[in-house]
Amino acid sequence: MTQNSASGGARAKDAARPPLPATSWAVLGLLSFGEELSGYDLKKWADWSLRFFYWSPSFSQIYGELKRLDKEGYVTSRTVAQETGRRGKRVYRITDEGMDAVRTWARQSPVEPPVLKHGVVLRLWLGHLTRPEQMREVLGRHREYAETMRRQAEADAEGAGTEEAWAYPQLALKWAERYYAAERDLADAMLSDVEELERRRA
Repeated sequence: MTQNSASGGARAKDAARPPLPATSWAVLGLLSFGEELSGYDLKKWADWSLRFFYWSPSFSQIYGELKRLDKEGYVTSRTVAQETGRRGKRVYRITDEGMDAVRTWARQSPVEPPVLKHGVVLRLWLGHLTRPEQMREVLGRHREYAETMRRQAEADAEGAGTEEAWAYPQLALKWAERYYAAERDLADAMLSDVEELERRRA
């Protein structure tokens, strides 16, 4: 087979792949680390990692995507026995085709720029309709939230350990830690700006 025919075959194969929503790629990505996971496990892993920088899909979303991925041949599943008196649980494993698909998506799919929908800044934009003390309260709560998330991301990054498979997820958690630190600092700066605005008006 010539190089051109091989590359043409690869393009045809990629074109034949069904378009999948981001949730599918997130679920398939969680399985790409090689573990055999239940829907509960996937939700737990998403809460541990994805929620800091993307979002954590609901159980219904996860099971819906697993059904889709199974239909496409990207995952396989089996039922494993549990303790006496408990129903067996279904666990999922990524297939070679699924690994190839998510690897291709990670390497070749265009990266969409993040769309900022910041409820706190929207409220700040509408500050002329509120009282200054309300604005300070909103910013103060956001500061507390950002610091809480920063600490959780820091703890989860440290909890990832030194296992090579988790090196990049650990870097993503460090990114989240820095992001929430920046959100905390921005809230502090905005609080100072609100106070300065009040002084000027007084």
